[in-house]
Amino acid sequence: MLAAISGYAMDGFDLLILGFMLPAISLSLALNPSQAGSLVTWTLIGAVIGGIVFGHLSDRLGRIRVLTFTILMFSVFTGLCAFAQGYWDLLAYRTLAGVGLGGEFGIGMALIAEAWPASKRNRASAWVGIGWQLGVLLAAFITPLLLGYIGWRGMFLVGLLPAAASFFIRRGLGEPEGFTRHVDVHQGLSFAARLKLLFKDAATAKASLGIFILCSVQNFGYYGLMIWMPAYLSSR
Repeated sequence: MLAAISGYAMDGFDLLILGFMLPAISLSLALNPSQAGSLVTWTLIGAVIGGIVFGHLSDRLGRIRVLTFTILMFSVFTGLCAFAQGYWDLLAYRTLAGVGLGGEFGIGMALIAEAWPASKRNRASAWVGIGWQLGVLLAAFITPLLLGYIGWRGMFLVGLLPAAASFFIRRGLGEPEGFTRHVDVHQGLSFAARLKLLFKDAATAKASLGIFILCSVQNFGYYGLMIWMPAYLSSR
């Protein structure tokens, strides 16, 4: 539980400090609004790619092994953002950091689903979701205190701290029992065959599409508001 919550807090912290830092980054690197916005856009595009690729790999190679790699990937490219000299290298670092972030995001929730019994899974998932909001609150609290002293480059290095903490918390974990059962049952299935399981019958297809639509609409409004609100308010 602590491992999953720390990972989600790391994700929320990283995305929100980017929103707080966009005005400072734009001023330092002479970015126009379109370029500044693309830093967020490509972080999220990277997260989609990472969620698909690393989710598939975690089914085959193990949750913990792939999760550890995604956190390491996220950490390395978040740290490199502090040394960006212009728009294009910062965009590349943010995109690759997003790939690691997206992989961690999906695998973290899968860990909870496989580690907790069905009777307690809903409550456990809710606590993991709260981890994201804790990261958001931490970013909102820390960024105004430190940004004026260490600048946006220093803030990216600060962003390494929750990632490092999450890495060490998860390093000693073993694969959940639910994952080992999953491997035994679905061993040898192709990616396409696994994808079809989401639509194996009418009830499952309805639930899958409903969750997809609900999350898409929610995220459209959430990220648009949470990422751009700090920049908007700072310009008033």
